[in-house]
Amino acid sequence: MADGDYIVNPSTKTQIEQFLTFAMYLYIKALHIIFVVTWFAGLFYIVRLFVYQAEANQKPSPERETLLQQFDVMAKRLWLGITWPSAIITLILGGWIFWLFAATPTWLWVKLGFVAGLYLYHFSLHHIYLLHQRHEYPYSSQQLRLWNEAATVFLIAIVMLVVVKQGLSAVWGILGLALLVVLLMIAIKAYQYVRKSKS
Repeated sequence: MADGDYIVNPSTKTQIEQFLTFAMYLYIKALHIIFVVTWFAGLFYIVRLFVYQAEANQKPSPERETLLQQFDVMAKRLWLGITWPSAIITLILGGWIFWLFAATPTWLWVKLGFVAGLYLYHFSLHHIYLLHQRHEYPYSSQQLRLWNEAATVFLIAIVMLVVVKQGLSAVWGILGLALLVVLLMIAIKAYQYVRKSKS
């Protein structure tokens, strides 16, 4: 089913109104995708900076202070200048698209569930960001690497739902995500083993 079938209600709109509604929807959708991309870029990179901060905290002085000062500035600019604005604009544009829909298909409700989980993940990263800005590092670099992969799971689930829509089987979707998580864990463990063997 095409997007136009969801946002156009022939019984309540003239042909001109239908055309203008669909044209507006396409522009809003394009902007929505752009800010989703910048949001995910920020989510992926901020956790890498958290990893670098956690590892820098283990360095001897004065190297530790120099690195942490640099990473603090980088994290602040990325989180407050790119990631948070992108998350807010994504929410606004996504809500606008949802309002334009004349009908709400099942796949969209499932997608919104994953989006809600993604925002909870975003808030968890904000909590870590605040801790690191106070120079508190309760999580190891390995724990942060594991947490970084949560965004990958959300990204794949949301994109698959948006593209495949009703054609996506619930059973195969769950099995696919479970397999993805297992593969990510294996990859992280392999990376950890290789890194330890080189040190």
